Amino acid sequence: MPARRALAPADWARLRAEFPIARRYVYMNHAAVSPLSPRVIEAMSRIERGFLEKGVLCEDWVFPRVEEVRRAAARLIGARPGEIAFTRNTTNGVLLAANGIRWRRGDDVVMPSIEFPANAYPWIALEKRGVRARLVEPRDGRVTAEMLADACTPRTRAVTASLVQFSNGYRIDAASLGSFCRGRGIYFHADAIQSLGALRCDVRALKIDFLSTGGHKWLLGPAGAGFFYCRRELVEDLDVWNPGWLGVEDPWDFMNYRQSPRPDAARFEEGTRNLYGISGLGASIERFLETGTANVERRILGLTDYIERGLRERGCRITSPRGRGERSGILCFVHPRVESAKLFERLLSKRIVLSLRQGAIRFSPHFYNTEDEAGRVLDLIPRA
Repeated sequence: MPARRALAPADWARLRAEFPIARRYVYMNHAAVSPLSPRVIEAMSRIERGFLEKGVLCEDWVFPRVEEVRRAAARLIGARPGEIAFTRNTTNGVLLAANGIRWRRGDDVVMPSIEFPANAYPWIALEKRGVRARLVEPRDGRVTAEMLADACTPRTRAVTASLVQFSNGYRIDAASLGSFCRGRGIYFHADAIQSLGALRCDVRALKIDFLSTGGHKWLLGPAGAGFFYCRRELVEDLDVWNPGWLGVEDPWDFMNYRQSPRPDAARFEEGTRNLYGISGLGASIERFLETGTANVERRILGLTDYIERGLRERGCRITSPRGRGERSGILCFVHPRVESAKLFERLLSKRIVLSLRQGAIRFSPHFYNTEDEAGRVLDLIPRA
């Protein structure tokens, strides 16, 4: 990924102007659902207008747009376009990995016990096939790479973990976990929905084998569009459990039912794709590439650091792990005197949009948020 220059205040102001919601709300809830920008809406509307005005004839430029977005998604994570398959959501990608691995009865998969259900149910369901899901309990809000490695056995075929935990923002040492798995021939699947769009990701450097994500959180894209990464060397190792007409070598040879799957990750795209959503997601990914993921990460971590300092000054307890290498775009806290649910409602009444998770209030600001906004929120939180 090419390096980008550091952005000036005017650049951030220009990017902020792309989000009309900022004129009505202090919106710091990107770990839940992100607001859309006109750039994304226009990218989707262009596809809609194409079908409105030309019907099927617009496909001569719509399908090339899909491949443009595939290339952009690959650049975002340091992958090759042929390693990207478009999906509906994170769960869709997790299912591709969990059901595609050629399990043997008695195998196991290791995972944190605090995963979001999207990265839990598909793996736990494998128990019907004789695969044991080994859930690792957290210590101090963390299931570390070392803890997952220690839980592996000679029968462990896969480890799955979120790059960032949804409930408290803990950022796992993915490089360490990936190296461990690669060295032992264990598949490493990453749920990246709470990471991509906020933090840099290089699947090669992290030794990730499979990655699943959706577009409607930190990636600032529409719901119903996401993507799945499958390392090129493993494409043939992963069974296509969802075969469909679009995933074969020549989809337009309709009556040839004996075709082989496509030679790349697009074999997992079983049928008609969400063309509108893919185009909108692409517009947002292209903005991240223009802005620079390192710039975005610095901006977001700077905002969470600023908020953390203000919360501590008010006597609040930070429930997010904040050690070296653990910080993410998510910051959770509990007030010592005011119940979280009441404080959450009080802030919402002032048009401040956050989340409640596991009894704590969760901040998840993005690059278009500002310290001035954060200061206004902090001013509404009473000192202990």
